[in-house]
Amino acid sequence: MKLFPIAKEAPVFKLLLPALALTASALAQSASLAPMKYTCAPADHALSPTTPYTDTTAGFDLNTTPKIDSKVCTSDKPFFFSVPIPEGSYRITVVLGGPQASVTTVKSEARRLMLEKIPTKPKASVTRSFDVNVRLPEITSPSGPQNRVRLKPREIGNLNWDPKLTLEFNGDHSSVRSISIEPIKEPTIYLAGDSTVVDQDIEPWAAWGQMLPRFFSPGIVIANHAESGETVKSFTSEQRFAKIFSLIQPGDYLFLQFNHNDQKINPTTKEPVVPIAEYKRIFTEYIAKARAAGATPIVVTAMNRNTFDASGHITNSLAGYPDAVRELAAEQKVALIDLNAMSKTLFEALGPDATIHAFMHYPANSYPNQTEAINDDTHFNGYGAYELARCIVHGIRAANLPLTKFLAPEVPDFDPAHPDAQSTFHLPETPIQIKTNVMTVPQT
Repeated sequence: MKLFPIAKEAPVFKLLLPALALTASALAQSASLAPMKYTCAPADHALSPTTPYTDTTAGFDLNTTPKIDSKVCTSDKPFFFSVPIPEGSYRITVVLGGPQASVTTVKSEARRLMLEKIPTKPKASVTRSFDVNVRLPEITSPSGPQNRVRLKPREIGNLNWDPKLTLEFNGDHSSVRSISIEPIKEPTIYLAGDSTVVDQDIEPWAAWGQMLPRFFSPGIVIANHAESGETVKSFTSEQRFAKIFSLIQPGDYLFLQFNHNDQKINPTTKEPVVPIAEYKRIFTEYIAKARAAGATPIVVTAMNRNTFDASGHITNSLAGYPDAVRELAAEQKVALIDLNAMSKTLFEALGPDATIHAFMHYPANSYPNQTEAINDDTHFNGYGAYELARCIVHGIRAANLPLTKFLAPEVPDFDPAHPDAQSTFHLPETPIQIKTNVMTVPQT
């Protein structure tokens, strides 16, 4: 049995079928990449599901292998499919469903939620599409030499920065019949922020940026460039803004959320790492750059930490930075999503006892290699990240942004005062291998 690609045009099909995939370098040299289709089918060619992905061939990845049943790739465990592919955005169309009833969740790259718990009846199928952004650390500018984003050690080998597209199929007997991949050019939402926004690659950490794609229909793609430990200043020095602005186009969007690290006190100067005056100046610079590029800047206030007073109200642990962002929005006449205010409403609606279960609080040995208890009042698990992403979507609607037309129509608006019940929330967990011997809390 094997998974093999079929191109839409017969001449390309004849070239692709024996080789299964083009090399990444050959793809990168192509002016336009032909659409590709991978289908579960009988083994009348060389590769089988047990053949691993390589840097020149598409296939199953991360030491996972589904079984083939009635031309369906299916498993009661998560499985991954990867294809070598150049940097860019892609429309992915999957046909889900198999011989038995299934519920399939699809994630891309480093645990970006794309499709949430899609049910299919036995021997039935359903077709769904979503858009994924693939990126590399290299920065190419027409006015200068090539440069690179200065990746942190935790980013080396991360699925977000490698020359391939990775899809995860997870859930109850998750099943896929075919995967179609087509390059697209469409508006992009670029996310710039810290670990509360980043695509967290290890369970059970999560952030709102990696949940956000689930709430959008095809037609716009999300490129989450946020990274743990970042300030708005370090995002500049590490060439992360340079990477975004080497790609950004008219009609794109730039979301900016920084605070948690900017406010930290420098032990030498006894001042914040990024004082508010400098913080506002850098924000203003990138608001202007986005507008000059024809893109729309959107500023986001940082969500609150899990800090309650005795009366059950959230206390401000973020100093004057949320107010500084609100002032910037007014001064620069830029759209504001007040996640700080919405998270206060959300957490107070949950109350102290329930809010703790939206954050990273777990006894020792709850997860592999987690030898110590985690008591983290800054970072979120899947539930907390999902609810914050819903707050962002509500903020988009409340601001009547043009982005509203791209929101998935099946998702109702969200009231932070009435959060989803924790007891009914569940997302299949991603079994990505732990990179270190001991699970540690990521930088903010």
